[in-house]
Amino acid sequence: MTGPLTAGEPLAPSTRGKTGAPGPEGGGNKPPRLPKRRGNILVRAVRGLFGAILGVVLLGGIVGAVAGYAAYEHFSADLPDVDGLRNYQPPVMSRVFAGDSRLLAELATERRIFVPVSAIPDIVKRAFISAEDQNFYTHRGIDPFAIARAAVFDLTHAGQGRRPIGASTITQQVAKNMLLDSEVSFSRKAKEAILATRIEQSLTKDRILELYLNEIYLGQGAYGVAAAAQTYFNKPLDQLTLAEAAFLAALPKAPNNLNPFKFPEAARSRRDYVLDRLAEDHVITQAQAAEAKAGPVIPSEFRRPPPIPGADWFTEEVRRQLIARFGQDSTTQGGLMVRTSLNPSLQVAAEKSLRDGLMAYDRKMGGWRGAVGHLSVSQPDFEAKWPAALNQQPRPPGMLPGWMVAVVASETDTEAKVEWLNKDGGRESAMLVLADLNWARALRDGKPGPAPRRLSDVVQPGDIVMIEPPAVQLPKPSGPPMPAKGKGSAAAPPPPANRAKLMQIPAVQGALVSLDPQTGRVLAMVGGWSYDQSQFNRATQANRQPGSSFKPIVYLTALEKGISPSQKFLDAPVVIDTPEGRWRPGNFEGTFGGPTSLRVALEESLNLVTLRVAQQVGIQAVVDNAIAFHMVDSMPRVLPAALGAVDTTVLREAGAYASFATGGREVMPTLIDSVQDPDGHVVFRAPGLDCGDCADASKPPEIADGRRQIADPDSVFQLITMMEGVVQRGTGVPAGKGLNRPIAGKTGTSQEFADAWFSGFTPDLVTVVWVGFDTPATLGNNETGAAVAAPIWHDYMARALAGRPVLSFPMPAGVTMAQWDSGNGMVTDAFKDGQIPGASAPISGGLGVASAPPADGAPAPAPIVHGGVDNSMGGLY
Repeated sequence: MTGPLTAGEPLAPSTRGKTGAPGPEGGGNKPPRLPKRRGNILVRAVRGLFGAILGVVLLGGIVGAVAGYAAYEHFSADLPDVDGLRNYQPPVMSRVFAGDSRLLAELATERRIFVPVSAIPDIVKRAFISAEDQNFYTHRGIDPFAIARAAVFDLTHAGQGRRPIGASTITQQVAKNMLLDSEVSFSRKAKEAILATRIEQSLTKDRILELYLNEIYLGQGAYGVAAAAQTYFNKPLDQLTLAEAAFLAALPKAPNNLNPFKFPEAARSRRDYVLDRLAEDHVITQAQAAEAKAGPVIPSEFRRPPPIPGADWFTEEVRRQLIARFGQDSTTQGGLMVRTSLNPSLQVAAEKSLRDGLMAYDRKMGGWRGAVGHLSVSQPDFEAKWPAALNQQPRPPGMLPGWMVAVVASETDTEAKVEWLNKDGGRESAMLVLADLNWARALRDGKPGPAPRRLSDVVQPGDIVMIEPPAVQLPKPSGPPMPAKGKGSAAAPPPPANRAKLMQIPAVQGALVSLDPQTGRVLAMVGGWSYDQSQFNRATQANRQPGSSFKPIVYLTALEKGISPSQKFLDAPVVIDTPEGRWRPGNFEGTFGGPTSLRVALEESLNLVTLRVAQQVGIQAVVDNAIAFHMVDSMPRVLPAALGAVDTTVLREAGAYASFATGGREVMPTLIDSVQDPDGHVVFRAPGLDCGDCADASKPPEIADGRRQIADPDSVFQLITMMEGVVQRGTGVPAGKGLNRPIAGKTGTSQEFADAWFSGFTPDLVTVVWVGFDTPATLGNNETGAAVAAPIWHDYMARALAGRPVLSFPMPAGVTMAQWDSGNGMVTDAFKDGQIPGASAPISGGLGVASAPPADGAPAPAPIVHGGVDNSMGGLY
């Protein structure tokens, strides 16, 4: 071996690639040293390059990490926090139920029925997992394998016009539904991925699946699997077949394009794909998949339960109250379970009674306002062309469901043939008969003229009219057609079974409220002729003058001040000085009875006595009672107000009369019994009666009445006894005729006969009826509450009270019943201790009226002076 080289030692010549004699030691030529140096340089170069690459990678990693962190911070800045994710609930429709648990309405911006994950069948859950997120139970919010698969597919199919496939997991879809921005963008996808990982950290897999299956939109306005099962198959989730569950799982892909009602083949193809995925995931066998794929998708259109007739106004009032109490979002998205007081059978009776009464008034006073249209079709082509022309005629607003739009085909002086199309498009016909049309008087100067003498006074061939078809259609007659108008003699009237009724939408309106006085629960409410015609609720929104139906407030005030039912006041003309001038009120009949007892004055609704009573007790005391009974919120402290010259609503008056029926307890009418949140917690219950121990089965239930006593029970019972006389002998006789049970009530008619009322009650039912025009106008001379409203009240109460036991008003211990001679016959009244039946104490003051001092701060009442009566102001009845 040779030692290291020393200074001055020559380098051996290179022999790489040469042959020759061996070297001095006999070992041959030595390898040259220069290639070793070059190798070192090469190694160093490779090492340097590797280090540079590693540095770049490390630097890129650091930069990427920083950029990723910055991007994460940027995109996650405005995302929901963890608490929001835990408590998140999808918008769920609220459901409103009638008193008999029938569905009344669904209030929703999205039609969704929330179902806990534990109540969702396993096959439904597995079908959605297999179709949408096969690795749902293993990934942590994002599925890298699905992303890679989607990327490969999208790259290999680029430029082929195919939509890119998605790789969103179920968790990402839940996240997407929680984001406000639905725009497809990188920003939204990044937020979606971040939120998905947070959801996985915060919620269990079952909770995530629960949110998804209740949130997802599945077409046809259905959100969530429960609503979709109802929409497509008209059945609950637990009754779905395997094929039906697979179809629901197919819908998220493209719910509108997979609608089985429109695209049955597309729906079947996608359903079969889901069944194949279920088989691949070993959820079902291949044989089960084949069996499920054997048939087409057979949808069954969801049919809502038929609406409760006439309940629209009630439902709308419930909706308004819910929004006022809980807000718009909670009402339509909070999944509230609302139980109401509506009695469907009473609601149907109320609607029918009011409509019959309005129609009777319209036929009595309204006259015939003409056809709704006319078909300009010549006679030779009439039979061929009228169906198409009639199809173009819209149904007039307010036309009742049982009516039909028909055309007058031909007529004689006494008969007219009308034809119409039934719901299947088939032709129907019947006859109008002159004898049925005495009410159809032509209007002259706005007033009905004489009864028609021939059919041409009412309708012409080609006229479009509304009819009520015969209940039973006879076979169509064979033989020659009816002779044209004016030709030949009229045949005998057709049998009743083939006679149609000419109909007309009344111009007058009305309202009815019926409630249980013991609880205040509103059992029926009708706000007008037709909700389709006008959504304005005249029972709750129309402020009208109650006329004499306000007078019980005045008389109760007198009774509370110790005035006896037999106390007499002077019924005589008066003149009252008011800021507007002298007012000369009068009685409705224009007569005067001299000294008249309180009881008779109420029975006969005497205005002059009522004014003197109000003057005696002080108008401030009357105002206080009116406010306490919630008849009004405020009212002027002037004598005309005692005759009902104030504004109230039908619902308010019903509540006031319910307070009479309960012996002076405060009754606040309620439509909503209770409200529960989606978890079943009661968040609202109607105030009033309370049963604190009802949950304890070991104790008998005790009902506690927490309502205020707003009037003396003895005085209220005296008033009720006097109001019974109104129905038995006074102005309210038409209301109680033939009902054969204790009924108390009062008629009401405002100035110029603009409003007609009857308000009455039994111990267990209060009903108030109002009739008038939306724009106040006279109903006609002598069209009083007794003539117009009382028959409606009677008709409804006859139906409502049928089958109910006959109840008497309970008498408090502080009064005694006694007979006395009222001057109009013997009557029975309730008297307090110290009151003598039939006695009337002298009353000081001018014209038999005591001058009571005004209340503190109240203006002195207007003086009553002698004078002649002037009926130009009109009497209140």
